[in-house]
Amino acid sequence: MINKEVKHIKDALKGISSGMTFMLGGFGLCGIPENAIGALAKMDVNGLTCISNNAGVDDFGLGLLLQKKQIKKMVSSYVGENEEFERQMLSGELDVELIPQGTLAERCRAAQAGFPAIFTPAGYGTEVAEGKETREFNGKMYVLERGFKADFSFVKAWKGDAAGNLIFKGTARNFNPCMCGAAKITVAEVEELVPVGTLDPNQIHIPGIFVQRIFKGENYEKRIEQRTVRERN
Repeated sequence: MINKEVKHIKDALKGISSGMTFMLGGFGLCGIPENAIGALAKMDVNGLTCISNNAGVDDFGLGLLLQKKQIKKMVSSYVGENEEFERQMLSGELDVELIPQGTLAERCRAAQAGFPAIFTPAGYGTEVAEGKETREFNGKMYVLERGFKADFSFVKAWKGDAAGNLIFKGTARNFNPCMCGAAKITVAEVEELVPVGTLDPNQIHIPGIFVQRIFKGENYEKRIEQRTVRERN
């Protein structure tokens, strides 16, 4: 039986060095790999390129790495909740590549499937398409976008087993699945780590072949990025 479980987060992050490119799952603050991000913030690494839909908030998520100036470049779709991100971008300290959300997801999926590139209509005729190959298909123009190349993918799942099979829950089933297997090494942290054979094969979202390391996370805060409640009558 293949056992991909690591007992300590230090083992999960083995091989990380400055200048690497990371993928990090999550949507807003939902489903982010909290433990992995927290551990990265304590490491002496910098010059990182981070591919993530969001950039966290000032004191949580990728905001922790931004505070320590560990990130050199952010490749994201929505970054409007982080004042430190804004400051670094406007001052020129941080290189930022903004990508349409669907294109971001498909470039992850292309890397996962081993495709070098995709054609998408999103961004044609705008600054997004400048310097890129364009082509017409069935009377419609498309832009060539390359699949991502990353050293590590960090994802967070609800349940997993020692073979790396994963089940995601709710909104956490967003960018996490398409980032699995999209980098050289995929590290999965899970709320529940169960013995192999426990999970119903029909319920598994990502098979273990896409995961190299898995560990049980602890002390999840699960913050809400923008808490909105209905006024009581």
